[in-house]
Amino acid sequence: MIYSKASNYIKAFFGQGDARTLIVKKNVALSFLFKGGSILISLVLVPLTINYISPIQYGIWLTLSSLIGWFGFFDIGLGNGLRNKLSEAISKGDTFLAKSYVSTTYAFMCIISLCLLVTFFIANFFLDWSKILNAPSSMVSELSVVALVFFLLFSIQFVVQLINIVCFANQNTMMTSLIGFLGSLLGLTIIYILTRTVEGRLLYLCLAIGVTPILIYIIFSLVLFNTTYKEFAPNFRFAKAKYVKDIIGLGFKFFIIQLGLIFFYNADNIIIAQTMGPTGVTPYNIAYKYFTVITMISGIIMTPLWPAFTQANIKGDTVWIKKMIKKMQKICLFVFLLSMVMLVVSPIVYNLWIGDKVHIPWMLSLVLAIYTSLNTYRTVYCYYANAVGKINVQLIIVLTAGVLNIPLGIFLGKLYGAVGVILATTILCFICGIIEIIQYRKLISYTAKGIWNK
Repeated sequence: MIYSKASNYIKAFFGQGDARTLIVKKNVALSFLFKGGSILISLVLVPLTINYISPIQYGIWLTLSSLIGWFGFFDIGLGNGLRNKLSEAISKGDTFLAKSYVSTTYAFMCIISLCLLVTFFIANFFLDWSKILNAPSSMVSELSVVALVFFLLFSIQFVVQLINIVCFANQNTMMTSLIGFLGSLLGLTIIYILTRTVEGRLLYLCLAIGVTPILIYIIFSLVLFNTTYKEFAPNFRFAKAKYVKDIIGLGFKFFIIQLGLIFFYNADNIIIAQTMGPTGVTPYNIAYKYFTVITMISGIIMTPLWPAFTQANIKGDTVWIKKMIKKMQKICLFVFLLSMVMLVVSPIVYNLWIGDKVHIPWMLSLVLAIYTSLNTYRTVYCYYANAVGKINVQLIIVLTAGVLNIPLGIFLGKLYGAVGVILATTILCFICGIIEIIQYRKLISYTAKGIWNK
């Protein structure tokens, strides 16, 4: 009886709604399966990695990978620009234009990646990574090699991960979740083998984490561009400079936003490392990964909305957009309640997860629970603004918040440690969220004027 009711409910859930809604439901359901696996793998990797290298080395690795990850924002907005432009071309049935956008983006991303790699290779001779990461001076040579290898792998992934954008634009976010899951699973397998065969070294960890996603991206790119997305497969004959203007026209604004996000979200590891040392990064990152479960769950649900919002906006379907926003608001309430439950049981989870190797202050968990809940709520409105291309307001507030986050994070970090650094980001996140909600209400009611409508 219970099985029958459950079966009927599932059939009704996936069988009711318009075509756009059904695609979103399908992507969310399948993404939960693969993203759930990725979440579990990321949690398992923490104690496994800490046991493979020391907590201090782990903190150094986290800070280094975060710092190099900043360069991912230097695609000058081509990735996000392609996401919107490709979605529009597909919605209009213009296959030639879609293929031209994809080909042009791949070509220019290759050029950018090569330029970044050459620049970093030269600069690396003059960088003292022990000072940058606040690490022991005895590690300077090892860190220089690790940084160079990691940046080389990053530069390759910078290009091959564009297959994710193509999947996003085709409202196939489930595929991106599968790619991420397989990359994580392969990485976990290799790191486990390393723990059983060789002594812990940052270079081995770097290779394990850096090579595995590249292999998966390349395999899926070859398969998808020869089957499902054959009509969009990149071909340098279709790469034209004139299409760069179309993509970057909107994409450059995303690029400026991404620069702000570097200081808004990605600077916390660096600030903590400089104010507390690498050992301060480890407890922060463990607690952050724990509450990232919330971010990942909400991301699974919300990611398919970006291309869906773009399509709905082109067709003037504001009724669907309002309906979906209301559903997301309810989900955000559930996310907040979930974060509070996770906060209450966090001491038990930490003990079972990592034992007594690292102490996680309860106050740090509290601030991160609030931060992730706030960030989830404002993401709904960010996705809508991004999807319809009205991002000037977001550009201004993210840049402003990014600039303020550094001094505010340092100030509060000196007073309250890692808790203070996250508190600074949380305060700014709350203010940004209020402004983004105001813009959404203006846009959806067609009352947006001036900066609100740009």
